[in-house]
Amino acid sequence: SSGINAEYGAARLAGKPLWQLVVDTAPAKLVAMVDWSYLGDVVTEEQAVKMLNVGEEEKQRRIRKLKDEGYPAYITSVGWLGYPDEKVRALTEEKLSEGWTAFKMKVGVNRESDERRAGLMRSLIGPDNNLMMDANQIWDVPTTISRMVPGLTKYNPLWIEEPTSPDDILGHKAISEALAPHGVGVATGEMCQNRVMFKQFLQSGAMQFCQIDSCRVAGVTELLAIMVLARRFGVPVVPHAGGVGLCELVRHYSMIDYIMVSGEMEGRWCEFADHLHEHFTDPAVTKTGRYLLPSLPGFSTQLKEESARFYSYPAGTCWSNDKDAVM
Repeated sequence: SSGINAEYGAARLAGKPLWQLVVDTAPAKLVAMVDWSYLGDVVTEEQAVKMLNVGEEEKQRRIRKLKDEGYPAYITSVGWLGYPDEKVRALTEEKLSEGWTAFKMKVGVNRESDERRAGLMRSLIGPDNNLMMDANQIWDVPTTISRMVPGLTKYNPLWIEEPTSPDDILGHKAISEALAPHGVGVATGEMCQNRVMFKQFLQSGAMQFCQIDSCRVAGVTELLAIMVLARRFGVPVVPHAGGVGLCELVRHYSMIDYIMVSGEMEGRWCEFADHLHEHFTDPAVTKTGRYLLPSLPGFSTQLKEESARFYSYPAGTCWSNDKDAVM
């Protein structure tokens, strides 16, 4: 891992964005850099090489497609729990006008509030656009099932995200089995700490959408192993984002997954939240609900100098006694 992470640390010197540095690397070399310990019962290194061995012509076709069309995204920043219905309506209508087709809302306050807001969201986006729900670990297994069936399933969500403890693999499996007849999947993984837990989630059928997070596990190499595992079990990778800089990071992984691992964009999305991008030199950019392909060298994590100075602790102006300080 140290070898490949050092190489990616030099991405700027190589003059390539991270996604391109990865897909330009020979599959056998990539696989040799990954720790495959404890995964051999479901995927071998030889199988991983075959999965990643996309022909050059096909690889270039996929890159052109990304350049022309971008990568599908869903937007979270229309449905935060603290937003009044009027703000949810205004933001959703704004994003619909921009071409977005996939929307996520938070749930977990109480049954009446969840169902009222879900009804509002579904009425705004119509029957053909995708609605995702996120409970942020608020329920136990029985509560999840009772709140979803028949309650929230009436609004035809694509998935319920993190309905219970992120460590409860068997709990997620029970929820998945209860929701499957209603056409609702379970999405999780943003709090999953390592590839072995992902293996068990995937192997047991406890997740239908694999939500990798760019900062949760051991970097590029372990995430590559997880994407290979997801392909092995036919589960789409739908990266988690939304925090400061996460959208900038995870878009690279969605590009890698499409170009080199799955070759699929249908039924896959990368999360987007529309805030704080102004602090980065290579901000995440979307158009008509799709991420544009990053083109600048590196991993898109460079903060603007003025932002770093303003927020640096304790010397930054943000932490001064001047309550009127603005960047």
